[in-house]
Amino acid sequence: PHPVIPTHERLIVALDVPDSNAARQLVTTLGDAVSFYKIGLELLMSDDYWSLLRWLTGEKGKKVFADLKLHDVPATVARAVSRLSGHPIELLTVHSYGEMVTAAVEAAQAPLKLLAVTVLTSMDQADLQATGCDHSPEQTVLTRAKTALSAGAHGVVASGREAAMLRRELGSEFVIVTPGIRAANAASDDQKRTVTAGEAITNGASYIVVGRPIKHAADPRAAAQAIQAQIAEACTGS
Repeated sequence: PHPVIPTHERLIVALDVPDSNAARQLVTTLGDAVSFYKIGLELLMSDDYWSLLRWLTGEKGKKVFADLKLHDVPATVARAVSRLSGHPIELLTVHSYGEMVTAAVEAAQAPLKLLAVTVLTSMDQADLQATGCDHSPEQTVLTRAKTALSAGAHGVVASGREAAMLRRELGSEFVIVTPGIRAANAASDDQKRTVTAGEAITNGASYIVVGRPIKHAADPRAAAQAIQAQIAEACTGS
């Protein structure tokens, strides 16, 4: 069975900042309000990705989601995943192509879990059509999720708008990580398929990824605590 996730760990804060100094400053500001962080491509381009990872998981005792969205021939992705398994990473993203996912899963070692990206939350139906995909975002997410889970992925990345459909169609024994979280009255910026934190959890998300609403807040720690309260309320159904 899918393990119970501690409520406090359901919030993953995206360290989408230009360098490790900015990342460390934000983590220090947030303190014990956040226990799980996403480090992705922007920080990978800095000189300090791996030492930041060790600092987060070692000195600070945090969990890490490496959002690298690997996409290459299966053998290349498998070798990359094998190397990444030597680091204290909890979650890692790959794209949702069956043979590649299978190769990645076979190369992964615990505690690393593989998440397949379905449709980016910055894309809507017009964007999909521009890539030659004639299906709706919902249909595309479901098809790609089925393919990835059949190939052995531990879960998927999908918007909160599709989470309920995925739970209904595919069950509860897999992880759903949901980005594109915004306040109910906030502008969605480059995100198009957004939901609130509470909506995402109620719809079946295992984890939510939040970046700008915390990073750009006047008081980031208070913003994180407010989102933690929304998650807790959604988890208890109150």
